[in-house]
Amino acid sequence: MQTAFFTIDPRLQAAADAALADAKEAFERIEDIADYNQQKVLAAFIHHQVSESHFVPTTGYGYGDRGREVLEEVFAEVLGAEDALVRHSILCGTHAITVALFGVLRPGDVLLAATGAPYDTLLGVIGADKASDGSLAEYGVGYREVPLGPDGYPDHEAVCAALREEPAVKVVHIQRSRGYNLRPSLTVERIGKLIAAIRSVRQDVIVFVDNCYGEFAEKCEPTAVGADLMAGSLIKNPGGGIAENGGYICGRRELVEKCAYRLTTPGLGKEVGASLGHNRTMFMGLFQAPHVVGEAMKTAVFAASLFERFGYCCTPAAAEARADIIQAIQMREAAPLIAFCQGIQSGAPVDAFVTPEPWDMPGYDNQVIMAAGAFTMGSSIELSADAPLREPFAVYMQGGLNFSSGRIGVLLAAQKMLDNGVLTI
Repeated sequence: MQTAFFTIDPRLQAAADAALADAKEAFERIEDIADYNQQKVLAAFIHHQVSESHFVPTTGYGYGDRGREVLEEVFAEVLGAEDALVRHSILCGTHAITVALFGVLRPGDVLLAATGAPYDTLLGVIGADKASDGSLAEYGVGYREVPLGPDGYPDHEAVCAALREEPAVKVVHIQRSRGYNLRPSLTVERIGKLIAAIRSVRQDVIVFVDNCYGEFAEKCEPTAVGADLMAGSLIKNPGGGIAENGGYICGRRELVEKCAYRLTTPGLGKEVGASLGHNRTMFMGLFQAPHVVGEAMKTAVFAASLFERFGYCCTPAAAEARADIIQAIQMREAAPLIAFCQGIQSGAPVDAFVTPEPWDMPGYDNQVIMAAGAFTMGSSIELSADAPLREPFAVYMQGGLNFSSGRIGVLLAAQKMLDNGVLTI
């Protein structure tokens, strides 16, 4: 592939062409998944008779917002759930997870993390270190964590042992994606096996899945293998790069209702919440999501294929089946990590002229560098790269609205490293 408008070292271009050729089989697998999921979404839109009338804004209380109601029906069908709560007033993925956990946990209950420590921003919600203001700990909800096994996957025996030892466990938390961690992201099949192990000990616990970054990466979602509740962000996969904000919670109907009572107020739940004109972008984002997720996954495969040629350890490897859109590349030192992020930024359609630098970001223990030139601020389905500056200096890249621009972004990241003398070809 040519790069007519960008200056790329010929050696790097040759490596990129070879990397693209090596990715052919992985691309075909991704395209098959995207095609299946696109048909699934289209069928749901047709089934629920989505109409232009559903895009009409409502204000005030939002009673009788038919567009909002149909959007949630479509989301539920697409994600394989009984019901869904889809709102622009859910601010981010962490907020969606927080609403879900506070919706179903009560004082005296225990939350069990089955996949080790959760994503950094959730630690304050849990109050794992201290009972911070408003945390679950402050409300008397206990917390227990089961470390991952030596292979980076959930330790089924340890999870089952924890359930036997702690009868107060009400919710088991499963994080599908790796977060800022080099452990493997979990396929739906692996999540299903973990849920089966949990059910062999306790039928009554609620299995909650943090589904961020995983939607449409496979042909089905964790609800298909027994998850009771799951949540995610619309500025990640299911918003298709079009939804301007928002999040979702879906699963068993009675649990979604509890979450709705937490988001709004007991007794009103899903009945209130004016759409304010956001329905159209959320419908359109969901419709585009399977294709966009496929493009993001292709970008990730290409990055892995290219950087493996340069001797870097990539997780997942280019040829591996994928469970989410995240690509981790171990840079081993701070300088190449920073250069990579700055190169990604230089290939963004928005704010390409900005140079990202590490900074003290709220919710994180280490300085973090973030490259994201997005149409929607913080959108993870648009090409971005970020990392905490800590060993092993792994950069986490995700997104790419289309592969053509995603590929250029990856090449510019490699070119920046080459220019800075921190990449050897």
